[in-house]
Amino acid sequence: MNPCTVVAEVAQAHDGSLGTAHAFIDSAAACGADAVKFQCHLAHEESTPHEPWRIRFSKQDASRYDYWKRMEFTENQWHGLKAHCDELGIAFWCSPFSVKAVELLSRVGMRQWKVASGELQSPDLWAALRQTGLPIVASTGMASWDEMDRLVEKASADGIALTLLQCTTAYPCPVEQVGLNVMFEMGTRYGIPVGLSDHSAQIAPGIIAAYLGASVVEVHLTLSPYAFGPDVSSSLTPEQLRELVRGVRQAETMRQNPVDKDAWARQAEPMRKLFQKSVVLQEARPRGHVLTAQDLAAKKPGTGLPAAMLPSIVGRTLRRDLPADTLLSEDDCE
Repeated sequence: MNPCTVVAEVAQAHDGSLGTAHAFIDSAAACGADAVKFQCHLAHEESTPHEPWRIRFSKQDASRYDYWKRMEFTENQWHGLKAHCDELGIAFWCSPFSVKAVELLSRVGMRQWKVASGELQSPDLWAALRQTGLPIVASTGMASWDEMDRLVEKASADGIALTLLQCTTAYPCPVEQVGLNVMFEMGTRYGIPVGLSDHSAQIAPGIIAAYLGASVVEVHLTLSPYAFGPDVSSSLTPEQLRELVRGVRQAETMRQNPVDKDAWARQAEPMRKLFQKSVVLQEARPRGHVLTAQDLAAKKPGTGLPAAMLPSIVGRTLRRDLPADTLLSEDDCE
């Protein structure tokens, strides 16, 4: 079983600042994430000036198009971000939103693609991605089962390694809408790697997903809960990301180490004797005394006759004088 890849999604949290983008790489690596993911937006290639706002959050951009324009990095800057990731040993992921972005990122040196759910119906983008032959990780937040069926079939026909991520397109996503059942069903239905792209701003969904066998867990990262940007309310802080990574690794350890209950019970035999109870004589009784229920009790330790035998001791006769609190043995009564 391959380890679950924990991806820290930066998206547009850098707000167009190259320095902040590099700071996100440092933070994700320090938290133990396996990959840090950006988005490559080239305004002229993917949008018209008429694109509406999802949320009107920016006070400095007159339009959504202007915002995408401000988010652009040059090719040399993308190379610098990739090199920074390589230096820290964290994988560089980036989602393209146009064919030109695919071409640019190919020159930067991608090892796999991450595709946003809004791009599942972009045939030109998918054609460009398939031509690279690289593995594709796709979010499915806005996809139906029929659309996913066709996507899996097409990827299989093209020989493309595909991973599907369950994703609920809500920002933030309530935990009751995370849909881990869908992730599990995708794995059963398609027999390919699956995972979770989570917008809940909680660590539990990712940890549970890892235990259920997710190959990828992707979460948004913010350097501060007071930062600017549309995804802050859906993001984890560095402290939360660190706890998520820790929890995912623990979930993997539990999943990879099933416990044999009978073997553990045998191993725990010394503790059973410490924590379980024995049949005990309540008060001192003489030889020849016929034991009654009132004479007996169940007390620790469990080194005498097991407490479960108490009913069967009632009516038996003592072979010798015994003091109070004696842990009875088979030799004590007939």
